[in-house]
Amino acid sequence: MIWVRWAVGAAILLLVLWAGAVALGARLWSGRVEALIQKMQEAEGTVVARRFDLAAVEGLPAPVARYLRKVLPDGAVLPTRVEMEHAGRFNIGEGAENWKPFTSRQSVTLGRPGFVWDGRIAMAPGLPVRVIDAYMAGEGMLVPAIFGLIPLARLQGGGAIAEGELLRWLAEAAWYPAVLLPGGGVTWRAVDDRSAEARLRDGTVEVRLLFRFGEDDLIASIRAEGRGRLVAGKMVPTPWEGRWWGYERHGGTLVPAEGEVAWILPEGPKPYWQGRVTAFRPDPAP
Repeated sequence: MIWVRWAVGAAILLLVLWAGAVALGARLWSGRVEALIQKMQEAEGTVVARRFDLAAVEGLPAPVARYLRKVLPDGAVLPTRVEMEHAGRFNIGEGAENWKPFTSRQSVTLGRPGFVWDGRIAMAPGLPVRVIDAYMAGEGMLVPAIFGLIPLARLQGGGAIAEGELLRWLAEAAWYPAVLLPGGGVTWRAVDDRSAEARLRDGTVEVRLLFRFGEDDLIASIRAEGRGRLVAGKMVPTPWEGRWWGYERHGGTLVPAEGEVAWILPEGPKPYWQGRVTAFRPDPAP
């Protein structure tokens, strides 16, 4: 029957177009991500690796000093960059929960704050949304795109987006704790025996973050009182928290394997990212 042949032909054409869009999007997206990573590394400049000395923590607030002594072996080579991969789920629901699986890879510079997060969220079978979340040279960036071809939004520049992304870089210091040492750009204010406030300035961008430490002396959570949350196209300052757990040794350094990040709304916490680290590569390797 001719209508069956037409239907089959149309289905085949749609599959070819879909496969082409996926392949083209992946190729163009990969090139864009690599260009951003190169730009970030150029902004960092040359950084010489150093070794951790236990004496370096003297003068820091007590919980910070205990934490660094526990996670960094004395004499360990401190990385200047870190590469990570993740897997988990992302909550895209504004109201009701709507979790979608994701995978990602992330490149981080430590000499000067910078990261490029390349995420792939499976919105529906055969419908990937690629996301760039980044910070470099004093600017933030957030770009989601269907197939990596059709942008859903584009936020880039200074102000709230830059502050939010620099907050993320600082919040994830549990994976590269050397940046919390004196001389790394972070300054500390003691709060109590289990918490301390970190302050970080990169050019004209400045952020503050509360670190809370557990009974095991490891970072249990972080909190910012006003990170920018995208609501109806606008950045709205909103309390924001992250929790880390499942610490493991990688090259001698103790880092978390899993975490969760949430907005703290008037009606209660709204988690939106839950993930685990599937690969961890410090550079230089210990």
